[in-house]
Amino acid sequence: MQRLPPSVRIIERDWLSANQILFHDDGESATLVDTGYVKHRAFTARLVGHLLGARTLVRILNTHLHSDHCGGNAELARRFPCEILVPRATFAAADAWDEEQLTFKATGQFCDRFHPTGMLSPGQTLVLGGLPWQVHAAPGHDPDSILLFQPDEGILISADALWQDGFGVIFPEISGASGFDEEARILEVIESLAPRFVIPGHGPAFANVAEALNRARQRLAWLREDPARNARYALKVMVKFLMLELERAPPSRVHARLDNTVVIANAASLAGMAPAEAIDWAIAGLASSGQFAWSDGVLVCPGAHG
Repeated sequence: MQRLPPSVRIIERDWLSANQILFHDDGESATLVDTGYVKHRAFTARLVGHLLGARTLVRILNTHLHSDHCGGNAELARRFPCEILVPRATFAAADAWDEEQLTFKATGQFCDRFHPTGMLSPGQTLVLGGLPWQVHAAPGHDPDSILLFQPDEGILISADALWQDGFGVIFPEISGASGFDEEARILEVIESLAPRFVIPGHGPAFANVAEALNRARQRLAWLREDPARNARYALKVMVKFLMLELERAPPSRVHARLDNTVVIANAASLAGMAPAEAIDWAIAGLASSGQFAWSDGVLVCPGAHG
């Protein structure tokens, strides 16, 4: 495994809160990439505070504004007054706190309001941890996402465009927009950058980049063959994400949170089901694969913690 520069720290989280990357910019200041889900905001602040030491957090960068990547923004900015930089395409929605455009209402998820102070634009170069990092557009999973690349060290912060075993749900396809083509192109961009080490939005960092790209392309081809597969995957992801938040809940509570959300309605339609039927289908599938357990009629999500 490649050694990271001493100015870079990875905080590996879980599937409810995205990973964080902390940069020691100098002896006095630091920058953080992504902040996890709102449920874990206090824990995230403690983790970041521990790694900061005597440094001051001066910047938060968000790769995109899905709730699992920006849910700790407000808490961290309260504890460590700092700038918050978001992708240019989402700045206006975040500034106005348009929860429809920011997808929080569409997904039945939460995020404390924060106030962005600047933008991240493709083509920009940022100095993080004393090294220049390139900003690249990374549409596919999210049309406005960005990724960060350090060419000298060959390190890629890939957000949800590439994981060790796939990538995030291609949400634009759920709403009738294009997403598969964009994901294919960003995989090409990543290959052209030739990273030697990838820090994904979820899961462990990895160095076997060619193998990960091959798996991602195979998965993308499989999803393209039948777009309903992407919809069914989204249904399971949405239900699993909610149960990681709730930890224990009767199915009625899952339905109360998700039945009327836009993403569930669209995914259910693509999968040929009504929303309530689709949620029950997802619960049953997750339970049969061991990701949920039942206890006196209550769903239990094993391993749901920060």
